[in-house]
This record gives sequence, structure tokens and C-alpha cells, in this order.
Amino acid sequence: MNFQDFLNVSPKLRKITLPGEESHFKLAPMMRLKDLERINIEEQKPNEAAVLAVFYPGPSNETRFVLILRKTYRGVHSNQVGFPGGRVEPEDLNLMHTALRETQEEVGIPREEVEVLRELSRLYIPPSNFWVYPFMGIMKRTPVLIPQEEEVEAVLEIELNEFLSDSCLTTQTLSTSYAKEIEVPAFFLNGHVVWGATAMMLSEMKDILKQVL
Repeated sequence: MNFQDFLNVSPKLRKITLPGEESHFKLAPMMRLKDLERINIEEQKPNEAAVLAVFYPGPSNETRFVLILRKTYRGVHSNQVGFPGGRVEPEDLNLMHTALRETQEEVGIPREEVEVLRELSRLYIPPSNFWVYPFMGIMKRTPVLIPQEEEVEAVLEIELNEFLSDSCLTTQTLSTSYAKEIEVPAFFLNGHVVWGATAMMLSEMKDILKQVL
């Protein structure tokens, strides 16, 4: 999709009522649904994090957004695809500030050049005990993407047309640090399987985008 066309309709995204769990559950692994049934989230005293989906023009003026492949490490999100973002730090002014700061640190997108369109529905992640708050934003020029060496294995540029196509939906059998041979609904984007919390947030984003595009 041409970026100018996306820019023209983007203000409509602010007015859409978020579908929340209705969208999340479309891409939720069965084990996630079972976890949510048995967990009293507030009793877990979750930490908070914020992430950002930044839309921008590619080299041919096609609309793109960025995901990252995280490094392999000892943790529940090792070597998984996600949005740029991270934990709320004491110096952050608010959740939006966290998302912008972390995105600049992880992929080099200057926070002052991002216009935040809106917040999406928050999502609880049982394995890491986080509430994650996703945001959508726009950058009006093609960014120079610089992966943070310590945390980011690769930066993935996703074309909007590819994401909006139902052909990118799939089911995969995966093993993680906390579960073996589980069948999960997922997106297949830019050669990578995107599942779990990121897929659930992407599902809501896709549902509201399809209402205006």
C-alpha cells in the first residue's frame, strides 16, 4: 500500500473501538488460554512494558512497519520475533514514553520523529509476568534502522500488504524454554514465524487496520 494513502486514512484509526480479547484470542495458543483461566493476574503483581508498531515509507514508498528478532539468551522470549519495546523504567514519563525510548534504543528510530496514533489493548504475558501496552505510530520518512547489538539479532521490515493478506496466517508446532511440541496459531512474515503475545497484538492491529483500509 502506498504510504501517502496510508497516511491519509490513518486519523480514522484513532476513532475505532478496540476489539481487545476478541482479536487476541484468534491468535492465542491454547496453553495461553488455559493459563489465563487459572491465573488471578493482579495477585501476580505484574511488571509493565510498552511496545511500538511504527509505520513508515519503504524505498518504493510502500508502507512498512518494523519487528525485531531477539537474541538467543536465557529467558522466555529468547530468539522470538516481537515489536521493539521493553520494560518501564523509573525515568519514563509514561507508557508511551517507554515505547518510544525503547524503540529508539533497539532499532534507531528517533522518538521525536514518531507521531503516536493510538494505544492498543494491553495484554498480559504469563511466562514473564508482564502487562504489555502496545502503541501504533507513524514516521514520515524512511528510517535508517540500526539494531541494538546486545538485544537484537535482526530487524525485520514487514510490508503492510503482506501483513493484511490472510495468506500469512499459519499453524506451527514449536518448542520453547517452557513448553514442548505445542501447536500454535501464528503469522508467517518475512520468513519468520510470529506467535504468542506478539501475534495476539498483531491480530488486534490487523483487525482495526482492515476497518479503514
